[in-house]
Amino acid sequence: MKVLMVLTSHDELGNTGLKTGFWLEELAAPYYRLKEAGADIVLASPKGGQPPLDPKSNEPGFQTDQTRRFETDPEATAALANTVRLDSVAADDFDAVFYPGGHGPMWDLAEDKHSIQLIETTLRSGKPLALVCHAPAALRHATNEDGTPLVQGKKVTGFTNSEEAAVELTEVVPFLVEDELKRLGGVYSQGEDWQPHVVQDGLLITGQSPASSGPTADALVKLLTEVGKAA
Repeated sequence: MKVLMVLTSHDELGNTGLKTGFWLEELAAPYYRLKEAGADIVLASPKGGQPPLDPKSNEPGFQTDQTRRFETDPEATAALANTVRLDSVAADDFDAVFYPGGHGPMWDLAEDKHSIQLIETTLRSGKPLALVCHAPAALRHATNEDGTPLVQGKKVTGFTNSEEAAVELTEVVPFLVEDELKRLGGVYSQGEDWQPHVVQDGLLITGQSPASSGPTADALVKLLTEVGKAA
């Protein structure tokens, strides 16, 4: 199976002067869960090349066995340094798509026309789509074929308002993931802050926060297995 992982190219945390990007654990944990399931992984980003890493995600308190493994894995770091441009990929070439989070996607992937098209085409083609933490922000402009919001009536989760408040970025981000998913008509649920919480509705899988990234990938692998058996 072939899986596309879509990363942010945005590195500015609003007007704070601080840097952001993708969250390392949300790439590393799914990357290895998918690899171990036999997936061929392609990394993409809007601008291509090396996507920006949220520097906080590599602080000692946020490092995990998987992040340390990724950082010392020549194959993984080479793939990360050379992500393909998002406008060069097609949903037809992949069996599933996975979006890691970090705050970056709220600025670029949420508004990127190629990302929106990829999301819509993936699901309409009967292929699984998974997004974790802040990455469900990328669903905000995606629609069904009748023009209704893609998440309308669907069970979803994503970074909670209380988690955003805990990191003191409520007034910095362009919108709140929880509020946006609810505004669009999503049937939003959440677990305890910072604990794993994964929701699946058909082909759409969403995870709440960084701790959900590995379990979200597990759910994707399980779904891919089921889809493969049904094919």
